[in-house]
Amino acid sequence: MDRSLAESGTRRRVLGYASAAVIVGAATIVFLPFREVVNAVAISLGFLLTVLAVASLFGSGPALVTSLLAAFCLNFFFLPPYYTLRIDEPQNWIALVVFLIVAATVGQLSAKARHRADVAEKLYDDLQKAFEQASQAEAIRRSEKLKSALLDAVTHDLRTPLTSIKAATTMLIAEQDAIHSTLEPTGHADLLEVINEETDRLNSFVESMVELARLDAGNFELKTAVISVEELLANVLQRASRVTRDHVIDVDIAPDLPPLRADAKAIAEALYNLIDNAAKYSAPKSTIRISASRSHGGMRFTVADEGRGIPPDERERVFEKFYRSDHSAKGFGLGLPIVRGIVEAHLGRVFVDDSDKGAKFVIELPIER
Repeated sequence: MDRSLAESGTRRRVLGYASAAVIVGAATIVFLPFREVVNAVAISLGFLLTVLAVASLFGSGPALVTSLLAAFCLNFFFLPPYYTLRIDEPQNWIALVVFLIVAATVGQLSAKARHRADVAEKLYDDLQKAFEQASQAEAIRRSEKLKSALLDAVTHDLRTPLTSIKAATTMLIAEQDAIHSTLEPTGHADLLEVINEETDRLNSFVESMVELARLDAGNFELKTAVISVEELLANVLQRASRVTRDHVIDVDIAPDLPPLRADAKAIAEALYNLIDNAAKYSAPKSTIRISASRSHGGMRFTVADEGRGIPPDERERVFEKFYRSDHSAKGFGLGLPIVRGIVEAHLGRVFVDDSDKGAKFVIELPIER
């Protein structure tokens, strides 16, 4: 490889010196018919352009040769007496010396400028490659972090309901095989309720993982239709009645709201996740406030609770996969990423707003899509 680079450099230098002779010769042929009508200053400026061109294309060595050849041609063809190297007029000597100095200087400066441009371009390429490598390293690091978070979710959040189901089932089997019953009828019902709830929790986790995978893969297809905001919220609250049975629900729907064009099932899922999140992170008997209103020509939904709230530095992180601000609450850290994916698919936005007490989530959607 080094040998090929050396050969390439040699070929380039030879081409540069040959081009210097060709370019100066071509310029002389072009300028010669105008020798009697154009003064020597104009001719020397033309030769300076040839020096600049060679310096820009081939570097300092060919530029210096171009300067010497141009000075020779200027003296031989354009300074009287013609076709001789003798110079009779002192001012022509001065003009020739000045031309040679200026041509050599300009050529060297132009070559240095080109070299610096090449160095800058190489540095830019190196920086770009380094940035790409850093981006790949960061992507790998984030991927490993995501895998670790997923593993934590699977080993902890799945093990908990499975342990509860296993314990309740074992007790029921033992009770069935026992000679004398040790459980009251209500005890049987309680164990069955544990199994039912933990099974629902497992099912919710699987559905959330599937939904999030569809959103990440871009396979989430919206089935939009004109829907009533009142009807939408009524269906969501009915579905959320079990998770909010220990809370006070305060609903405020602005009058005369226009219909909303959206995927009713998807938006209902997003609102349900926010209400479920509010119920998890606020105390029983506290109030969950849900509202719908017009805002900036769009539709605005808010879900506010009276829990401990979300610190400002975590308001963006709560939308990351598997992130949970409070690990004491049940959950997988998937609800809010799903909400963001659904809302952004509708060209809207979701964020945590300022609140005097607790957390306040806001969804803003365009009325027409």
